[in-house]
Amino acid sequence: MPLRSVLYSQRSLILTLIVLLGCGFLATSLLSYYASRASIRDGIVNTELPLTSDTVYSEIQKDLVQPILISSMMARDTFMRDWVVAGERDPQQITRYLNEVMTHYGAYTAFFISASNLTYYQAKGVLKKIRNDDPNDFWYFRVRDMQAPYEINVDPDTANNNRLTFFINYKVFDYNEHFIGAAGVGLTVDAVVKLMDKYQQRYQRGVYFVDTFGRLVLTGADGGPEGARAGQSLNDLASMKNLLAKLPKPQDGSYEYAEPDGKGHFLNVRFIPELNWYLFVDKREDSAFSGIRQSLYLNLLICLVVTLIVLALLNRVIHRYQQKIQALATLDSLTGLPNRRGFDLLAAQALHEAQREPKPLTALLLDLDHFKQLNDNHGHLAGDVVLSGFARDLEGCLRQSDIICRWGGEEFIVLLKDTDSANAQLIAEKVRQHVAQQRYSYNDQSLSLTLSIGLTALQHDDTLHSLLARGDRALYRAKQGGRNRVCSDLAKSADE
Repeated sequence: MPLRSVLYSQRSLILTLIVLLGCGFLATSLLSYYASRASIRDGIVNTELPLTSDTVYSEIQKDLVQPILISSMMARDTFMRDWVVAGERDPQQITRYLNEVMTHYGAYTAFFISASNLTYYQAKGVLKKIRNDDPNDFWYFRVRDMQAPYEINVDPDTANNNRLTFFINYKVFDYNEHFIGAAGVGLTVDAVVKLMDKYQQRYQRGVYFVDTFGRLVLTGADGGPEGARAGQSLNDLASMKNLLAKLPKPQDGSYEYAEPDGKGHFLNVRFIPELNWYLFVDKREDSAFSGIRQSLYLNLLICLVVTLIVLALLNRVIHRYQQKIQALATLDSLTGLPNRRGFDLLAAQALHEAQREPKPLTALLLDLDHFKQLNDNHGHLAGDVVLSGFARDLEGCLRQSDIICRWGGEEFIVLLKDTDSANAQLIAEKVRQHVAQQRYSYNDQSLSLTLSIGLTALQHDDTLHSLLARGDRALYRAKQGGRNRVCSDLAKSADE
């Protein structure tokens, strides 16, 4: 097979393996990635976000436990109930009591509203009279008529410049379980905002509250979506357009939506009955999938490295086997010398170099005398021993730069580089005499042989065929002339 065809086949094999390995690794990695992505998405939508929403809700309730306990303690306090039952004679007593509660427990405000005279007491004194026609006072009548012992709601604090405040409103009863008023404490929204920031940092989610009309009512310090602040409507936020198309009004459930720029979001909405607000817990898709995306990139990198290693090893193995195959194709298995195929490659290069320089080049055609008789008398194994030994002796008589070939049977060819006919004659005689003196041992027998050599030199218009044809004629004359001699066929085909 021509060398170009072999290289083409090798490149085709390597490219095919690259494609197969690459496609296999890529398909496996992508299938694993999308399977993991689907599993993570299902976990986020059905488990993680609802659980986070429940946990945040529990956290809110937990963080409001102390104010609730304080309000409960106030509602059961005998001093307050005795003071009310006694007719509320000294307002300073209840004022001092409320101030002590506020300062001791660190509450933002503490209050008591009397059911008998609708007076609003707080730590600074009497604030006002409650009226059923004042919208700011509706909460009191709601608390009075509700079944639950307390509520949590958000209202402006009229005692503190209408600052938005979380109130825990607790019903107060006398010793006969008659309603005598409402008491409690308040937390500033700023304090709750800090709680919101704590939740967001802890759970790595966006957390904010929306009222039933779709307006933001409470966010962390950095705001809600797009940094929106309390009072803004979700309808005014471009990032929420896709969500509002399927969720025009807040309602419980899990949702997925994408921003106009393609960024995906997972959202869980939960109604908080104590506040009459909706809790929004939002998780961005890129943060959810960043871990498996990094795993995908790492897998692809590992696949690439493995592919390159496999291909490097494969290329090395192919190259090694190719060398072995080429050696088998170009070397004689018995003597280790180049065969006809190998000689053709080496000789063509030697002729090209000699004609380009130009430099002298001489060819020797060698034939072992009476070799058939040796085979007939001692067997072919003996002949193989002689051929192998002769090849080693021949190499020992020549330079490494000289080309030696087993032409076939007992015939050999030698190309002497940069050697003219006179020096070639000396070398040929040296080889002939050396071989005649050698003995080859086989089965305790000493075998010897002689050598006939035909010599010719390269002419300027020679081809390898014409050069060897002249050498063959010279060898024929050596055989006809009695063997064990050197004959030459130079410019005029004269014997030497």
